[in-house]
Amino acid sequence: MDTPVIEEEDEEALASLVPFPPRRKMHSYSVQFDQKPHHQIRKHSLDEVPRSTTLGNDAVYFDSSDEEFSTGGAIAIASGETVSNGGEDYAVVAPPPNASVGEDAVEPLPEFIGAGGGAGIFKVPVRAAVHPGRPPCLELRPHPLRETQTGKFLRNIACTETQLWAGQENGVRVWNMEEVYDAGCGIGGQVQRGDEDTAPFHDSVTTSPTMCLVADQSNKLLWSGHKDGKIRAWKMDQEEPCEASDDSEPFKERISWLAHRGPVNSIVISSYGDMWSCSEGGVIKIWPWDSLEKSLLFKPAEKHMAALLVERSAIDLRTQVTVNGTCSISSSEVKFLLTDSVRAKVWAVQSLSFSIWDARSKDLLKVLNVDGQVECRVDMLPTQDQQGDDETKLKFFSASKKEKPQGFLQRSRNAIMGAAGAVRRVATRSAGGFAEDTRKTEAIVLAVDGTIWTGNISGQIVQWDGNGSRLKDVNHHHKPVLCFCTFGDRIYVGYASGYIQVLDSDGKLMASWVSHNEPVIKLAAGGGFIFSLATHGGVRGWYVTSPGPLDNIIRTELSQKEALYGRASHGALMSWLGSVASDVGIVVIGLQEVDMGAGFLAMSAAKETVGLEGSVVGQWWIDAIGKALDEKNTFERMGSRQLAGLLISLWARKEIRTHVGDLDVAAVPCGFGRAIGNKGGVGLRIRVYDRIMCFVNCHLAAHLEAVNRRNADFNHIFRLMVFSKGHNLSNTAAGMVLFLFLSCSLGFSTYLFWLLYSSGLPWALSLAVGVSTTAYTLKTTTNPTTGTEEVKSDLAAADLIAFFGDFNYRLYGITYDEARDFISQRSFDWLRERDQLRQEMKAGKVFQGMREALITFPPTYKFEKNRPGLGGYDSGEKKRIPAWCDRVIYRDTQASPFSESNLQCPVVSSVIMYEACMDVTESDHKPVRCKFHATIAHVDKSVRRQELGNIIRTNEKIKSIFEDLKFVPETSVSNNSIVLQSQDTVILTITNTSTTNKAMFSIICGGITFVKDDGEESDYTPRGSFGLPRWLEVTPAAGIISPEGTVDVKVHHEDFQTMEECVDGIPQSWWCEDTRDKEAILMVNIRGSCSTTWTSHSVKVRHCYSARVCLLESRPKNLTKHLGGSRRHPTDKSRHGSTRPRTEDSVSRGKSH
Repeated sequence: MDTPVIEEEDEEALASLVPFPPRRKMHSYSVQFDQKPHHQIRKHSLDEVPRSTTLGNDAVYFDSSDEEFSTGGAIAIASGETVSNGGEDYAVVAPPPNASVGEDAVEPLPEFIGAGGGAGIFKVPVRAAVHPGRPPCLELRPHPLRETQTGKFLRNIACTETQLWAGQENGVRVWNMEEVYDAGCGIGGQVQRGDEDTAPFHDSVTTSPTMCLVADQSNKLLWSGHKDGKIRAWKMDQEEPCEASDDSEPFKERISWLAHRGPVNSIVISSYGDMWSCSEGGVIKIWPWDSLEKSLLFKPAEKHMAALLVERSAIDLRTQVTVNGTCSISSSEVKFLLTDSVRAKVWAVQSLSFSIWDARSKDLLKVLNVDGQVECRVDMLPTQDQQGDDETKLKFFSASKKEKPQGFLQRSRNAIMGAAGAVRRVATRSAGGFAEDTRKTEAIVLAVDGTIWTGNISGQIVQWDGNGSRLKDVNHHHKPVLCFCTFGDRIYVGYASGYIQVLDSDGKLMASWVSHNEPVIKLAAGGGFIFSLATHGGVRGWYVTSPGPLDNIIRTELSQKEALYGRASHGALMSWLGSVASDVGIVVIGLQEVDMGAGFLAMSAAKETVGLEGSVVGQWWIDAIGKALDEKNTFERMGSRQLAGLLISLWARKEIRTHVGDLDVAAVPCGFGRAIGNKGGVGLRIRVYDRIMCFVNCHLAAHLEAVNRRNADFNHIFRLMVFSKGHNLSNTAAGMVLFLFLSCSLGFSTYLFWLLYSSGLPWALSLAVGVSTTAYTLKTTTNPTTGTEEVKSDLAAADLIAFFGDFNYRLYGITYDEARDFISQRSFDWLRERDQLRQEMKAGKVFQGMREALITFPPTYKFEKNRPGLGGYDSGEKKRIPAWCDRVIYRDTQASPFSESNLQCPVVSSVIMYEACMDVTESDHKPVRCKFHATIAHVDKSVRRQELGNIIRTNEKIKSIFEDLKFVPETSVSNNSIVLQSQDTVILTITNTSTTNKAMFSIICGGITFVKDDGEESDYTPRGSFGLPRWLEVTPAAGIISPEGTVDVKVHHEDFQTMEECVDGIPQSWWCEDTRDKEAILMVNIRGSCSTTWTSHSVKVRHCYSARVCLLESRPKNLTKHLGGSRRHPTDKSRHGSTRPRTEDSVSRGKSH
């Protein structure tokens, strides 16, 4: 055969390559492989989608699971050698003698390991039994698979000292604090999928999606607002036990009524016990407590009458501030309400403005924008942005008459780039027109010192005083603030990045950690915990002492008990899986060049710009492969992604479908200016037994000399691949291997990749080359403590990464005839030394630290179609040199080869088959098959939660820390009985007698009554959330007292006329004045800056309408009796569920008034 002519450019490229690579290094790992772990670990897992964050200057942690983290450092080699970060070392490792995996005792294949895997984003993630980069937490509800939560995602939480309530898309659910450490019911229990490891809970009847929650502890009610415009009340003391395994009927609401035409966005109970709610169109309504109280007296069978009573009592604030058709507040959606219990006000939050209302008189006090500027009138007709050009002219490149005529390929390229650029400019302009204002308020909270804190989507946190004056702003993180909560003098902030930050009362950052891998949408404090809810539905409880000494104690104890919560019965697992032990469990299929041509590539680029993907041909191939895999009976199709001619899709065997989910997709184009998908990579990310696995189908730059371009393509894909929820997800079935022979008819490469599961849970993964796309962006992580940013990669944090496809690396330094001769003699050892990819991996320039099984099959490129055998290599005019273009390269969690699987190294895999299908003739490439055997270590969340409870209950150091949390500074009040007449004001002084500790005080109304003329004992009844009576003003009602300091509280009587009846906010009779004497019991609750209990002072306040002098008892005997336990609300809830009595009241009498 004629020797192919090497062009001048090719000669320069060849000259730059190393002609003879250095001698490879061989290492034996038999000693390490034979070592046994000290305990048995359950083999299968995954907890959180990984998220990297910098917690210090030297270490970077990836949150793949509650147990997992990744740190810097070099890769340890068993022989004592270390792969340096300089990328000079590499290794070819052979399995130890008599090493076998799986039930069939298959021997693993030798592997080549690329250099450079110990540095940056290419280093192997290191895991641990307990995450050292954040405080230990209570995993109340472990991260459920996304597919199990359709129609029932958790969206809100509200907490009391004894219960945690959650609002979901189909109702509400409740956990009792006494059971938070109990085990879940497990697989096959009476709960729905996704809640197998959740602590015992109880669900309500099905309702419209829950939008907001508020707890009313004075009346033992939980109020919820719903998307259908209804407000519902739920009894906190349910008669039936709240157990996940309980087969009882779901509990029902106490009352409900239609509050708004649109969704109920927020509910609060004001300082005077009235309920406020808001919705779309700037609507704010008030539901007077008197009407709510009457409605609660109706029997369940009379709920329609109760609803009518409440609906008729509504007060629409928007109508009250509308004069001559002009409203003083904006008509935009009211997103949040906040009750300012310190000054008896209510804040209504809209996107870019606030309105402040008097909770007692219901008057509008002020309207201001997010910059703190007072607005006199907000409700104006929305101004439309000036429109740009009605039509966007698509300018295609055309050659000038004076320019040299261009060839067809150049003209096609220019046309494609012009069309894609025009569409991208249109999309960018459209996106810019609707871009969100970064000042939009996303969260608001009242601090204990009476200041208001708001957070916006830029990450900025703003402090306001009670009158709406902007005091300061801080910015500790660049991601949106989504929620707040307070405990003592601390402010907890939840971010869209998954971070939780702890601020002091001045806004200074005290602590920060990654709490979830997804945005933290709600925070709630109670029972000694700060509970966080993420968008995926997972709920975690963080101890109020964290970060602190408690964390190290729990972390050490849990690590020592790793064997208890990491073990699983082999027999039980086999009994569960049955006959699928040797079957493939997961199939990932990739195709290349599904659709090609300049027109299709341009159209694909345009569709990707506006968020569309896929093609008719691609869907045909997915359906055809599904039929071949018998998806209706054996497999379930999980999802797919297509980018131009690249396609990737995934199926899961139905027997393991329960443990496979959260599939995300991604794509990164690399062709024609990094904009067109003729070259690039598409990926799938999925959780399998709580471990993250990523599969990337690549088609890299072609041609012999384009080595650096191929390296750059890989680096571009690895760094910029960002996974997101796919648009092309499917839940239909799928099947298996027959597609190999069908797909080649299009003339593209196809690759198959099996991953078999070991140690009692066999499953497999089948992969074939193909690509898909999704919009990608450069992701960065900001260190909240330093403000620095680092680029991070979704792929870097995965437990298993598999790259496969047409990498296009060629053989160099060899002629066509020489290559054919070596192939015919099967002299693959010498050919491997001429492999560009092998040389680049040795130099640490590509696939850093990744592994590939030793190649023992002929080069898979380039063949003439429909010519069988090795005689089918290209014999045309170009005579392309045969090459191993089609490869499978992977990385798991092993820092050194042939490690044991445990919670520190949860995913251990080995190659047991790597071959090409040489009998396939429909393509110019030969399909490559690579079978893996993987072992996965998994944590039993229920068992670990039980072990955490045992540690909390038995560890003496922890018990001592919790005992210290009960400390409350000593305080006194100047008077415990006050008599008021019309417009009287009395100063109540609260003194902190402690010399070292601050005291937090809050004043609520334990109950009110009317004084009877006959002197009989009266019943004290509380208003909503211990609200004040309308005739009484108490300011400030909460605050901080410095050591040995005092605070003066003004107790004032204000004339108040009652409205006998109100229908639709319109009075139906004249105002009348209540002339009866009235009494109220003020409870002055005192707690420390981080106390889990409090003390109370009782102050009896009587308003005498007549001029007679009243003699008051220091403490009413019937207060506790008639409040139904309101005096018992200051209780300490221990971490293991028992209730300890509160500290006795310390009441100090002062001067009588």
